[in-house]
Order: sequence, then C-alpha cells, then structure tokens
Amino acid sequence: MPARKSTSTAPIYQLKVTLKGSKPPIWRRILVRSDISLATLHQILQVAMGWEDYHLHQFTVGGQNYGVPDKDFDMDVLSERTAKLNRIAPGEKSRFTYEYDFGDDWLHDILVEKVLPPEPDAHYPRCLTGKRACPPEDCGGIWGYGDFLEAIQNPDHPEHAEMQEWIGDDFDPEAFDLDTVNRELQGL
Repeated sequence: MPARKSTSTAPIYQLKVTLKGSKPPIWRRILVRSDISLATLHQILQVAMGWEDYHLHQFTVGGQNYGVPDKDFDMDVLSERTAKLNRIAPGEKSRFTYEYDFGDDWLHDILVEKVLPPEPDAHYPRCLTGKRACPPEDCGGIWGYGDFLEAIQNPDHPEHAEMQEWIGDDFDPEAFDLDTVNRELQGL
C-alpha cells in the first residue's frame, strides 16, 4: 500500500528530540504537521526513538502535563487527544518535555527548530536523521543504560553473560536505521 501524501496546508515543524542525560547524545530530527494532537506525536516519538509503547507517558509544557487521564492516578493531566502541537508549542524555539516510562523515567527534550511550509505531495511524519540506538526497554533509565552498556561491552563484567542473554548479540548502541524508522512512520 503506497504511503498517503499530505494534503494539509498546516505548517511543518522540524523537531529535534534528544534523550536527556544520554552521553553521547541519542537524538532524532523529525518533520511533523504542526496541527497534530499530542496523542499522535506520542505515536511518532515511539517509532522515531525506537520505543515499544509498553509504558505510560506524558508531555510537560510550562508545568502542565498532557497525557491519558486516568481516574486511578491522582495526577493533574490534560488529555493529549485534544491538545494540539501548535497550541502547546506555538513556533520556533518552543521547547517541552516528553516522559516515557514513569519507572525508568526516560525524559526527552523536544525543540521546535524550524517552522516550514509543507512540501507538495510529501509524507509526514518523516525522520531526517538521528544518532545512536534507543536504549532497550526496562534497562533502568539513563543510569541503568550506562550500566547495561558497560556489562555488554566487557566480557569480564560479572553481568556480561546475563545481559547478553537478555538483549541478544545484535544490540549496537551506535546503530540508527533511518530507512526502517521512515518505513514505520509511513505506517502511522
């Protein structure tokens, strides 16, 4: 099935998404329509970063949280389904946070780098570039990820065998596959 082309006249936001605390930085640069909901942006971020959408999430903008309201949690959260990106981030240099997995606390800094006109017949969302692999789910946040990398890269580490068995032999922390990300984004 061919990708649907954008017919919207909404401006396009070039976003830089950086996983906070990652050294060297793990980041993506993506193009999205400015009129999408934060719920849609959540789906885009999951694909672009490489997460698997197993955990809760929220956006924080100027002290206000947006996510999926739940009466079982005592949190002041506005619905991400009705919040539009161009309302919470009105233009270039707008910045906000996306938090994924409240246990591991993966914080993403999102910066609106540019506001662009839509390209005729272009597909959005689209990832332009990025660096480094997304950490594995449930590895303990940015601090646990550092420990995880140390264990898999050092055969003498006491947890090396356990971590290798858990992650497999093909995890490369430097890998980023732009084509795969864009194929998955086309499916959204």
